[in-house]
Amino acid sequence: MINFLIFAGRYHNYVSSYFIYIIPAMLLSLYAQFKIQAVYREYMGRLSSLGRSGAEVARAILDKNGLRNVNIKEVPGTLSDFYDPRDKSLSLSKDISDGTSIASVAVAAHEVGHAIQDKESYPMLNLRSLMAPAVSISSSLAMYLILGGLFFNFMKLFDIGIILYGIIVLFTLITLPVEFNASRRALNEISAMPGVNEETIYGSKKVLKAAALTYVAAAFAAISEILRLLSMRRRDD
Repeated sequence: MINFLIFAGRYHNYVSSYFIYIIPAMLLSLYAQFKIQAVYREYMGRLSSLGRSGAEVARAILDKNGLRNVNIKEVPGTLSDFYDPRDKSLSLSKDISDGTSIASVAVAAHEVGHAIQDKESYPMLNLRSLMAPAVSISSSLAMYLILGGLFFNFMKLFDIGIILYGIIVLFTLITLPVEFNASRRALNEISAMPGVNEETIYGSKKVLKAAALTYVAAAFAAISEILRLLSMRRRDD
């Protein structure tokens, strides 16, 4: 009975602390999602001055940077685009691959930015890749350990959960310079392409900034969560 009361008190703190730490992070995440969707819709409706599809722009930038070995393939979904360093492939959603809009060009060029990072062994990308297996394990176990520590009144379990969650936080922070750098590379490549005009450059910049905000929101949410957990741990001491 005593253990249950202790758990109930700690669980109450666990839930009530959402209002201090998590609600602001949720609001930022909602704003980031609204922003990227709004900007994406706007610039999917504006043709770029390059007169090329996203896949064609990606191929041109890849070839220019000596990455003819990188294959481009189409994948289902919306904004499901990514570069996979394991098989050196660039996956573009249909709207991005086939589209000739400013948004299509910007997103495709951003993913090529990751391919260039891979070629140049960009340190933060390498570090993120090295951390990926540990992050996968941490994501699966962290919250179970934290809740288990609360339920069984075994705070060492709670502490292990916090450490594992710290790996996730570090991963989100490392992701920020990786994404910012890829966007900067993308914008430089777009700006240097023949036929580009100011509207295409400006629109690409807006799309890339909106996309970057989603990563900032994710990092803020992760930091908020670990601060919440640490505040609970301090109250328990």
